[in-house]
Amino acid sequence: MIIRRPPDIRSSEITPKNVYVNRRKFIKNAAFGMAGVATVPAVLNTLESEEPQEIPARFRSMRSELNEPLNSYSDITTYNNFYEFGTQKDDPHRNSGDFRPAPWTVRIGGEVNKPGDYQLEDLLSPQRMEDRVYRLRCVEAWSMVIPWRGFPLADLIRRVEPTGNAKFVEFKTIVRPEEMPGQRAPILQWPYVEGLRMDEAMNPLTLMVTGLYGMDLPNQNGAPLRLIVPWKYGFKGVKSIVSIDFVENMPLNTWKQMQSNEYGFYANVNPEVSHPRWSQAREIRLPGLFKSHPTEMFNGYGDQVAHMYAGMDLSRWY
Repeated sequence: MIIRRPPDIRSSEITPKNVYVNRRKFIKNAAFGMAGVATVPAVLNTLESEEPQEIPARFRSMRSELNEPLNSYSDITTYNNFYEFGTQKDDPHRNSGDFRPAPWTVRIGGEVNKPGDYQLEDLLSPQRMEDRVYRLRCVEAWSMVIPWRGFPLADLIRRVEPTGNAKFVEFKTIVRPEEMPGQRAPILQWPYVEGLRMDEAMNPLTLMVTGLYGMDLPNQNGAPLRLIVPWKYGFKGVKSIVSIDFVENMPLNTWKQMQSNEYGFYANVNPEVSHPRWSQAREIRLPGLFKSHPTEMFNGYGDQVAHMYAGMDLSRWY
């Protein structure tokens, strides 16, 4: 189903390490990395990765709503932001092999009539899984087209029956430093926390993700359960979720807590609001090489989400 649509960043965190160190070929990329305008390699799958043996045939001709081809499975699973496994883009792929996404329990609490500890299989059993192609736009100004598999967050919300006091939804990632080496260092304050306003959480585009390319979600992409909000920057997509709380006050999300002058709560894709250290007006569409594409307001989903922000100053509520 296709629906219409951090701390200082070193150039080595924007470009995979094996390409970054090849100075003769990519010296220009490194020179611009600190300004957030770094180029990225045209071929991401030079990282050590293999395509799965069987990608369901329906994905081979699938394209985005903008008639863009999907990024390869290798692209999607070797170039990631998941600081629990490290800050380099290839760290999650290299360092997540010891992570165990099963069995899995999600605690649901706060202002709901049906709180409890839900086993993942029980949480998913009544849901009808859907394949949705969304463009993931990251705050570092790169994006990919990804075929996610999941179910609307709104379905889960209706199931647990939030009370009238629930104004926001707060999500937290698991803390397992023995399996997640990035958590052994104070890169961020753990656990990773994100949140949505209730109307954002109920929007039909907001997806609880359990897979990609029709298969189970890989560890490096947030197994076994993550969030995708396609009109927001990628850091809103909290991964490996273990708790969901319905709260009255706006949650203090991790990146706002760490660097509030650079990252806000809403994180709507907005080409008119620059990051303090680089412009968001243009983006790299991986596996392209340069910032050659104009960034679209709300990542192209304005027709479906702009009404939620009517009257808001989106340069203040960034």
